[in-house]
Amino acid sequence: MTEIPVGSVGEVAPQRAGFLEPLILKAGRTLASYELVYETYGTLNAARSNAVLVCHALSGHHHVAGWHADSPKKTGWWDNMVGPGKAIDTDRFFVIGVNNLGGCHGSTGPASIDRATGQPYGAAFPVVTVEDWVASQARLMDRLGIERLAVAMGGSLGGMQALQWTLDYPDRIAHAIVIAAAPKLSTQNIAFNDVARQAIVSDPDFHGGNFYALKTFPARGLKLARMLGHITYLSEDLLGEKFGRDVKGGEYGFNYEVEFEIESYLRYQGDKFAQVFDANTYLIMTKALDYFDPARETGGDFARALAPAKAGFLVTSFSSDWRFPPERSREIVQALVKGGKRVTYAEIEAPHGHDAFLLDDAHYHRVVAAYMDNVAAEVGAGGRTRPLVVGGAELEEMKGYTGRAKA
Repeated sequence: MTEIPVGSVGEVAPQRAGFLEPLILKAGRTLASYELVYETYGTLNAARSNAVLVCHALSGHHHVAGWHADSPKKTGWWDNMVGPGKAIDTDRFFVIGVNNLGGCHGSTGPASIDRATGQPYGAAFPVVTVEDWVASQARLMDRLGIERLAVAMGGSLGGMQALQWTLDYPDRIAHAIVIAAAPKLSTQNIAFNDVARQAIVSDPDFHGGNFYALKTFPARGLKLARMLGHITYLSEDLLGEKFGRDVKGGEYGFNYEVEFEIESYLRYQGDKFAQVFDANTYLIMTKALDYFDPARETGGDFARALAPAKAGFLVTSFSSDWRFPPERSREIVQALVKGGKRVTYAEIEAPHGHDAFLLDDAHYHRVVAAYMDNVAAEVGAGGRTRPLVVGGAELEEMKGYTGRAKA
């Protein structure tokens, strides 16, 4: 029996929900039926008021915390945030993680079998958007008997989903925690995404997205896409500190093989990612990022786009994040303040770049924990029963923290 570390939810198992009601997508296509894979942690209270939906980013999935029986050493991607005594405290909250439509970790996606043809969807799988994900998540909440979320939260693309929840279902969400996100992608970010997609579609093994039937896989293209993306997730200072210009063999080889440590690291990350992710899913996720733009229908007026929102907001950014820099989070805050919404903003000094939202940072976790303490009091989820746990270490709580909105 595996010993459960302090703050861990322990062994968990994914669950599956099938939906036969057609889902009309933003692109005009319809999914006649679909499945969502999800995990839950903690206990839903009698009032069903303590539910927290964790929305994943581009390469994420439903496995947020704990471990599976067949891989006890591989914990969930946000295990440092979710668990008993952690910032998202499963002693008080019922936490749900979902693998989005189009994903490659169990929910219906391009590699799934299309019932109409008996073959994998492949390139026939429709383009999906953040709005589509939120609509499917809302149906899952219906299935779980949750009429109103205490919180929807996430980082990056996950934060965009949390924001969309407040617009599409304003009466079904009390709070949104939007971390390292933006009101829409910058031109540069769209450009990065397109280069990544071109790396995939240009791979001879891609076959227009229908590589499943041919038993091939565009591993080279997906590897390159991940290498490019990984560079943008880390700060220049962090890369310099970790790798500098270190040469693996000590001397230049005057060839095109791997020489610098950073080259070795990126290729390792690319190879590892290509073994566990689906190329079509990568295309879908990056397109969803590109299309996210709530203010498009209000002529670019983001404050007016946020008018339906009734939730309280915690918006958090990181100083070294150059892909979703703090000024993009401040755009969200400024629009919320202009619209008279309730908002707390925290700008965290951290050296890790965009990936900071996934890592241990005592200040960051304290901010989230303090906000969640206020949420717990509001929704009747009870007080914290143990000291705050960050990265396995217990910390003194941040008493009385409320934060301040920066206009």
